[in-house]
Amino acid sequence: MSLCVDPSDCGALDSVMTQDVHDHCLDVAAALSPDLHAAIARQGALPHWSSPSAPFPVSLSRSVAGQQLSVKAAASIWKRVEALSDAPDGLLEVFTETQADRMRACGLSGAKVKTLIAIAEAQRQGLLDEAVLQALSPQERSDRLIDIWGVGRWTADMANIFYFQEPDIWPDGDVTARKTLEKLTSKRRKTVRTAARFAPCRSYLARYMWRHADAPPDM
Repeated sequence: MSLCVDPSDCGALDSVMTQDVHDHCLDVAAALSPDLHAAIARQGALPHWSSPSAPFPVSLSRSVAGQQLSVKAAASIWKRVEALSDAPDGLLEVFTETQADRMRACGLSGAKVKTLIAIAEAQRQGLLDEAVLQALSPQERSDRLIDIWGVGRWTADMANIFYFQEPDIWPDGDVTARKTLEKLTSKRRKTVRTAARFAPCRSYLARYMWRHADAPPDM
């Protein structure tokens, strides 16, 4: 297997062969738990992430808008948010204090409205330039994002995993990923320590956990 031994050498996800990642995860899981090994084995090698289509500030805003909601509810609210602007490129221009009432009318909570306004302001200040963020380490990127009002560690982890396609992020703040890993291993062992064994592929471990949680009962 030609896996990176140092996460800093791994680069984007497309530089890591998914079959090699799968084999690595199986090897680690075999030493930890038969249930974990079986869960990962059933899923096979995972496909690469899809390339992001929206500009990062818009993607970040959508992630915030959909927090703690079902997929269906999040999609419905975001469709109404998008309708606030005639053009997708101008959406963040709508995220201002003067438009707060219209934003709340879309179904956004007051806290989410405040966060989306803060994201738009960070973009106007040049703090969310995608090329600059891409050049940062995952930790540096997270630190910059959580400086924005209302953007927490979970949101930063999701941005690192799904937008910037970092291969080695364990989102311990994600309840589904954490609880699923506990269920397949042991509640007595901290999931951060368990996930550390999967470096430099912890983002893939999270994906395995999400897919396992969503799988039908007979899987």
